Amino acid sequence: MYIEESQLKSFIVDSGLVSKKDISVAETEARSKKTGLGEILVSQGKLSEDDLRKMQAYILGIPFVDLRGQKIDFDVLSLIPEPIARNHNIVAFKKTPDSLEVAMLDTDDLHAIDFIKKKVGLRILPRLTDTDSIKSALLQYQKSLKAEFGDLIKQETASIKALSEEVGGKASEGDLKKLAEDLPVVRIVDTLLKHAILQGASDIHVEPMEKELLVRYRIDGLLHDAMVLPKQAETSITARIKVLSNLKLDEKRLPQDGRFKVEMNGEKVSLRVSVMPTFYGEKTVMRLLRESVSGFTLEHLGFHGEALERIHAATKLATGMILATGPTGSGKSTTLYTVLDILNTPDVNISTVEDPVEYQMPRVNQTQVRPDIGFTFATGLRSLVRQDPDIIMVGEIRDNETASLAVNAALTGHLVLSTLHTNSAAGAIPRLMDMKIEPFLLVSTLSVVIGQRLVRRLADNKERRALSKAELGALSKVVNLDRMLELLRAEKIIGPKDGWDNVMFGSPKATPENDGYKGRIGIHEVFKMTPTIRELIMKGSTSAAIEEQAKKEGMVTMLEDGIFCAAQGLTTIEEVLRVVTE
Repeated sequence: MYIEESQLKSFIVDSGLVSKKDISVAETEARSKKTGLGEILVSQGKLSEDDLRKMQAYILGIPFVDLRGQKIDFDVLSLIPEPIARNHNIVAFKKTPDSLEVAMLDTDDLHAIDFIKKKVGLRILPRLTDTDSIKSALLQYQKSLKAEFGDLIKQETASIKALSEEVGGKASEGDLKKLAEDLPVVRIVDTLLKHAILQGASDIHVEPMEKELLVRYRIDGLLHDAMVLPKQAETSITARIKVLSNLKLDEKRLPQDGRFKVEMNGEKVSLRVSVMPTFYGEKTVMRLLRESVSGFTLEHLGFHGEALERIHAATKLATGMILATGPTGSGKSTTLYTVLDILNTPDVNISTVEDPVEYQMPRVNQTQVRPDIGFTFATGLRSLVRQDPDIIMVGEIRDNETASLAVNAALTGHLVLSTLHTNSAAGAIPRLMDMKIEPFLLVSTLSVVIGQRLVRRLADNKERRALSKAELGALSKVVNLDRMLELLRAEKIIGPKDGWDNVMFGSPKATPENDGYKGRIGIHEVFKMTPTIRELIMKGSTSAAIEEQAKKEGMVTMLEDGIFCAAQGLTTIEEVLRVVTE
């Protein structure tokens, strides 16, 4: 549906949203780039996409609908499958006996309209809408799924029979297998996984209590209660998960580990399963690893400025060690995979030894350790160096032997990437020395150490505010305010003469749907080996002295980087202080 440029221009002028001068400048650029006036005004930030869409709807005579806060009947909403709705930004919101009204961001998407027409067999009436309306409608798929799950539990748990076991008796493996293949149990576990994937959970906890079964999801690093199931569902749900992950059904006294994969909406998810006996039954924890997660860049992970330059410089070296440090679940593996992605060119051989292989990468030889048959990081690494590698990634350095082999590999002409469990980047030095690595070997091989944590990212509907004097006073106790201000000026977050009054920090705006946060972002410190730090290490200095010297040489600490992210409006100071505990 074509709109005359002159018609759109006069409409924009009449709206008063853009000055005539800005329209004139945009017109010149549109002519030189041979593109539309509306697109140029949107790219310059003079006009929002939603305002442009409303004008186009008015000119074309297509009704504009606002779905924000509007409850859509689930029977109507589900006429369009969620993946189609998400990919094409199209939702069904009103149905009559012979027609279906659909809200869209692009009414020229004839392919989507044709697909829906064939699927529902009704006349399709396209309506234009804005991005907030589409987001609001897509959220209702998840809420409806939750409601659907609740109804499913009520229906299906009624048909799950508690496995009668006499005192001291034991269910046979055959009984448990039959129970795991019972249709209600299969449905409950499938819906549980579907719900967790849609919610963006990283872990699912199925915890037996005295009188009930609690299911919790870890979303953005925090555990949330998802649902409470009847106690009699416990045996069958655990048996179903054991069948999927190929574990022994009748073994209830020992911990077991397994894994399985599911595919949902075209997304492959690998689940790492751990079953552990507890006082009230077997607790199951499933870690969700999305195999399709790729295409990350260091900038996307939150690296910036000097820290980003240091990592890029280290990746250009032919030898040496790049270490990522932090507690479990702080995103170390994702950072290393992103660095591997940068290094993954046709002229190098990359080999890894991991526990487990979390993401599959093309052209990378990935090996998983098997400690149960004696195949450890050390044995894997010993074999890897005979495979003519240029770049080696070791999942984790956890013992003296692995540390020694990794350092030797770095000395003999390989670039080695690995992770280490320490609280700070500088803390990696004494940790490696504890593993009997000689200081002279350490200073010759270590290139950079990345320390990191994950903080929750603010949702789009965030607010911005300056800190009060009392809040600044409290902040000054944990960070040097003058140094922080210089960092904000250097990265052009504020002007060269601006003070703390001009720093607008992020603040969450909670809604009934969420607490104002969505997703996570990394905060980092990147420690670089320099001549002065080499001398300190050779003298046997403490990690505090090494860190102090690194700060003098331009290292931004994790706490400072967190406050920097808060000043950008990506997260909050409270969230940073919660995660970075000194």
